Amino acid sequence: MRVTLSPDYRPSEGEDFMNPLQLEFFRQRLLNWKAELVREAGETLSHLTQGNLQQPDMADRASLETDHQIELRTRDRERKLISKIDAALGRIEDGSYGYCEETDEPIGLGRLMARPIATMSLEAQERHERLERTQRED
Repeated sequence: MRVTLSPDYRPSEGEDFMNPLQLEFFRQRLLNWKAELVREAGETLSHLTQGNLQQPDMADRASLETDHQIELRTRDRERKLISKIDAALGRIEDGSYGYCEETDEPIGLGRLMARPIATMSLEAQERHERLERTQRED
């Protein structure tokens, strides 16, 4: 069952955490973000197919090749981001969205507003990063 959001709705701490309105807010936010990334990827593909690497000047060709590589790396990061968005949408559907995958505690609205694909609370993420740094240093 989907709920209808008013255009000015914003989740607030005074509401029940991950109530139907909040879930729909984040679902729409994630879908809009994904649509924007897909649109940008289409523009990149169009731009790359129009680019002509057969530049007579070697410096121009090298510059164009570098630009293409940067665009492709950016699109690869965005492809991975789309995968994370899809995973977050799946968590909305299965009811686990908004809860830390390590502690099952609420992630928090502020963190989700800043990073709607977050899977861990700020505290759990910081512990995870400290552990990663410690393991890298060993």
